[in-house]
Amino acid sequence: MQPDADMERFATLDFEASSLSRESWPIEVGLSWLKNGEVQTWSTLIRPAPGWDLADWAPQSAAVHGIALEDLQEAPVAFAVVDDLFEHLRDRVLVSDAPEFEARWLFRLMKASSRATILPVEDYHRISFAIFSGMALDMLYETLERRPPPHRAGPDSARLAHAWRKAMQY
Repeated sequence: MQPDADMERFATLDFEASSLSRESWPIEVGLSWLKNGEVQTWSTLIRPAPGWDLADWAPQSAAVHGIALEDLQEAPVAFAVVDDLFEHLRDRVLVSDAPEFEARWLFRLMKASSRATILPVEDYHRISFAIFSGMALDMLYETLERRPPPHRAGPDSARLAHAWRKAMQY
């Protein structure tokens, strides 16, 4: 694969969630992609859907991402978030460094918006090793190491895209 030619077909996905439990639900989504060698990012908070159990709100998770439950009351509802997500995603392949978690929260979001579409979420590390090697791969992981995750969906997804952008220089 040629990194420059293929990188625009991916979008890195990240969610922040109510907790890490099996019953958790998404509270913020972020999507980043490369366009003409530059990182583009879209993110939004998500208003809890009627079927999501508010008892699953974990103060420990809120302490990590810094989002208060009250901040979600005026956020866009699930179907509006999904419409925006699809508009920004287009035909790109979703990629995450935590695909099992992101797939679960994406499924919950899709279900709350009454969408039957199941979108696969590919593993960021597997894709990175398939595309890059040598110094490019070293620079990718050095970039990730030097930029700790801020635990907000937009900046977290952008962090992954920036690492790919750095690797493309080698």
